[in-house]
Amino acid sequence: MTSRDRFLSALQCVPLDRPPLWVMRQAGRYLPEYRALKAKSSFLEMVRTPALAAEVTLQPLRRFAFDAAILFSDILVIPEALGQGYRFRDEGGIAMEHRLETRAHVDALAPAAAVPERLGYVGETLALLKRELDGKTALLGFGGSPWTLATYMVEGGSSDEFERVKQLFYSDRATFDALLEKLTAALVAYFQMQIRAGADAIQIFDSWGGIIAGPDYEAASLKWIRQIVSSLPRDFPVILYAKGTSPHLAAQARTGVRTLSIDWVSDLASARRALPSTLALQGNLDPVLLNTTPEIVRRESTRLLESMRGTCGHIFNLGHGILPQGKIECVQALVETVATWR
Repeated sequence: MTSRDRFLSALQCVPLDRPPLWVMRQAGRYLPEYRALKAKSSFLEMVRTPALAAEVTLQPLRRFAFDAAILFSDILVIPEALGQGYRFRDEGGIAMEHRLETRAHVDALAPAAAVPERLGYVGETLALLKRELDGKTALLGFGGSPWTLATYMVEGGSSDEFERVKQLFYSDRATFDALLEKLTAALVAYFQMQIRAGADAIQIFDSWGGIIAGPDYEAASLKWIRQIVSSLPRDFPVILYAKGTSPHLAAQARTGVRTLSIDWVSDLASARRALPSTLALQGNLDPVLLNTTPEIVRRESTRLLESMRGTCGHIFNLGHGILPQGKIECVQALVETVATWR
């Protein structure tokens, strides 16, 4: 069984001897080879250059026996393609070129039809990766949820309180919905392009789903995710990761996604018992554990594996992205533990 077969079988909840493994942000700053490449090219240059983006995507697979590769890119390429660029602040965080403040700003965004051409470099990267992986390792595309993208676009970048986007949601629902409709259409076009380029599955990151009031999560985020899933090819596997949204797992399970990626705050075994057996679950080791010691990683990853023993449809992952302080020896201990667990 190839790594790709194992991953796709887990998405279908087929019984396996062990779960497949990959980790969010597995291509990135914890790797010395990534830091060496980053010293020569900026993050945005790497994202926009297919050869570099493919190289970064493949770097962790050369070190570790992961079962899936995830495209090296950024969720904010969608606002950029719509006409709202972004950069990284010197003090940390994201800064958008401007803030969306009026309905006129929303109306001025480019149409969804512009996305495939403006983000053609992403399709080129995926095509390069598809050839390189040669059907042996699963290839994941991804994008942000409409709500999560809207937070950056309305706030003008990273935010602590998300006051502006919440005010827009509550005080001018027509403008909010117009923005989310544009983002939804753009993401559908983007994901369809990724699928044509060879992605085996798509992960949607609703990273800020947990900051909206619980009763409003449906209107602010989930309804738009549901529209995206229904617009993609029937039965194409979509993974939803929504940080801080554990009260909404049952509602997320009804969106049509194939897999829910669970953050580390939730108990994965409890989620497995509560959710449909046909829905795969991904997660959910605390990423901070990869900053500790190999012994601790082996202990805690084994505990998670044992909690899911006898279940189907488990993809082992972290509950969020690996941190820059993640240790190579800890990642290796994780890979070895999952690979040898029976």
